[in-house]
Parts: sequence; C-alpha cells; structure tokens
Amino acid sequence: MNINTLAVLAPLLLLAGLGFTVWIDPYIGRERRRVMLLIVALCLSLIAQNVLEYRCAITQPRVPERTLLAIYGYSVRPVILILFLYIVKEKKEKLRLWWVLAAINAVVYLSALFCPISFWIDEWNFYHGGPLASSCVLCSASLLAVLFLNAIRGRRENGKWSLWIPVFVFFMIVASVCLDYQVKEGQLPISFLTIAITVGSVFYYIWLHLQFVREHERDLMAAQRIQIMVTQIQPHFLFNALNTIRALYAKDPPLADRTLEDFSTYLRQNLESLSQVGLIPITKELEHTRLYAEIESLRFPNIRVEYRIEDESVAIPALTIQPLVENAIRHGVRGRKEGVVTVSTAREGAVHRITVEDNGAGFDPKAEELSEETHVGLRNVRDRIEQMCGGTMVVNSEPGKGTRVTLMIPDSEREGKKEQEK
Repeated sequence: MNINTLAVLAPLLLLAGLGFTVWIDPYIGRERRRVMLLIVALCLSLIAQNVLEYRCAITQPRVPERTLLAIYGYSVRPVILILFLYIVKEKKEKLRLWWVLAAINAVVYLSALFCPISFWIDEWNFYHGGPLASSCVLCSASLLAVLFLNAIRGRRENGKWSLWIPVFVFFMIVASVCLDYQVKEGQLPISFLTIAITVGSVFYYIWLHLQFVREHERDLMAAQRIQIMVTQIQPHFLFNALNTIRALYAKDPPLADRTLEDFSTYLRQNLESLSQVGLIPITKELEHTRLYAEIESLRFPNIRVEYRIEDESVAIPALTIQPLVENAIRHGVRGRKEGVVTVSTAREGAVHRITVEDNGAGFDPKAEELSEETHVGLRNVRDRIEQMCGGTMVVNSEPGKGTRVTLMIPDSEREGKKEQEK
C-alpha cells in the first residue's frame, strides 16, 4: 500500500467513523444531526472529486470531465464552511447572505464551461487560473473569519477551553491552503485543504457534542432542583406543620403567628430555590435551616439543633444544609429521648468545612448506597456540591452511634471565578 492510497484511505475511514458516531449520538438533536451527516456526505464527495480530478490531471490529452470536477470542488468547499457556521449557531438571516455568496461563487466557476473568466484547462491538460480564479479562496476566507469571530463571541457561553476547537480548525484550514499552493499539479490524489476540512468536521462534531452535553447537564440540574424541592416539601411535613400551627392558636396565639410566618417564609424560600442556578451565601442557607428546625422542634420538643458557626464566607448551592438537618432529624434523632443535631462551619486553609452531626440511630453507609429510596437528600447534596462547587461530601455513620456528614468546599473566591468562566 503506497502513500497515495493511505492519503485517501485515512480520511475515508475517519469520515465513516464520524458518520456512525453522529448517527448514534443521543445528545445531538435531529436537526443538527442532519447537518453533521450532510457535512460527512459532502466531505466524502469532496474526497471522491479530488481522487477523480487527480486521475484526470495525470492523463493526456485533456479530459473534459476534469472541468466539471474542478467546478464541483470549488463550489462545495464554501458550502461545508456554511454548515460549520450553522453548527456554531450563526443567525439564520446572516446564513442566507452566505448562501447567496456561495451561489455566486458556484456561478463564477460554472462560467468555465463557456469562458475562461474563472479558469480553463488547455489541450495539454494544464490548469490556468482566470481573473476570478480566487473566488473560492475569498469566499472561504470570509466564512473562516466569521467562524473565528463566532468562536470568540461564544467563549463565555461555551467555556474558554471550547474556544480552542474552532480556533484550531481555522488555523488548520489556513495552513492547508498555504500547503496546497506549494504542491505541483498532479502530485497528490487529495489536497491538504480536503484533509483539513475532513479533520475540521471531526473537531466541530466534538465541539457540538460538548455543547449538547453541557445543555443536557443544565437540564439535569434544573430537574434536580425540582426534585430537591419536592423532597423538601413533603406532604406529611406540610400537614404536620399546619396541624401544629392550628393547635398553637388554641394554646399560644402569638407563638402560632410567629410559626405561621416562619412556615410561609420557609415555603417561599423553597420555591425560590427552583430559579436559583448559582451559589448563595451560607448565611442565607443557615437562615432557611433555622426556620425548618424551629418548626420541627415544636412537634418534637426532644430535639435540639445547635449551631457552631465560625466561617460565613463560603457560597454553597441552595438547599444544601437544610436537607442534611432534615435527614438527621427524620432518620436519626427523632426517636431519641434527647436528640441533638449540630451544624458547624470552619475554614481550614483553602477549604471550607461544613459539618452536620447527630447522636441518632446511625446507619451503614455502604449498605445505604445500594438503596434508591433511602437518604435521597444525601445523594442530591453530594451531586450538587461536586458539580457546582468542586467539593466533596464524606459520610461517617455507625448504627447506634449517630451520623456525621462533612462537606469540604474549596475557597469561595476561586470557585466564584470558575462560575464566571462557565
């Protein structure tokens, strides 16, 4: 197998793998999947055009089909770049302008069938450029510039690292054009530009896949916030709290009024958590936790929630500490004669440590990991701490001796910069 065969076979295999991957990718929407598959088909046709034109170029005398093949190659390259623009979400109004430009470019090269304004091939089968021979280069250069600008504009939305994918494709295509000008006619069966566009298609698929994965993660986080709210506002808690307030009005109306106000504030804060995408100050979360604990302590006088707050400079996801306290009360200390739940915060170097500890029944952490029904709150808190803060959660528990849940969160200023970059 010679080098020319490898030069053709490698991009063909690459495109075949890309087409199959795009077809089975669950993250890509139907419309963009069609665009990617169209790009793959056009790249395959461009490789075929390159190989056929190469064979025509090394034969003498002139082969008439070579003119048609050249026209196709010059016309289809800008089309592929326009499809790249579609992937990076260029506005449809601007895309129409580029389609018009691509059509004009195609007409310019179609004129080679009637006059030498774009190019002609002499009787000895040598290629000659006409006055408008650079039409494809100018059209493609304009499209590459727009792709580059789109990548820069989207760096905040897509993340700074994803910026490098379209930037790399831009410089790769520019370098391939320069290399093609150094190659003599009929030397290679496939141009450097065709190879660059093929590889660029793969990179743009990766870029597209990353965008859809990011959007999917956002959807999951939104669904998770809803699930968290539902788990925190359990029907039995609502009914029990309302019954407690009703009973208080017969015994202590002022306390009942304060409890009703606390309860309404608690519900409002739970609802606000649905729209809370970023992090909140820990003081706000502690306030929400106190409201819940005070309402529960009216129903269970044997339970006491203590606070040892030494660090208030950390930002955390909404509904982080409160679910841990609720979990400690419901599954730990509610059956104790004297149940104590301790919430403590401290800063240790560049790490903020948040601990919720109880003297309750305890459990086997390894066994609970196998359960899909028990301690949902713990799993939700762990996932959001990892995803939104880059932190970790450690659960230490032993049956009969209580449970300690520790959240370790990196420095808040560093995490704030990460959130801005995202």
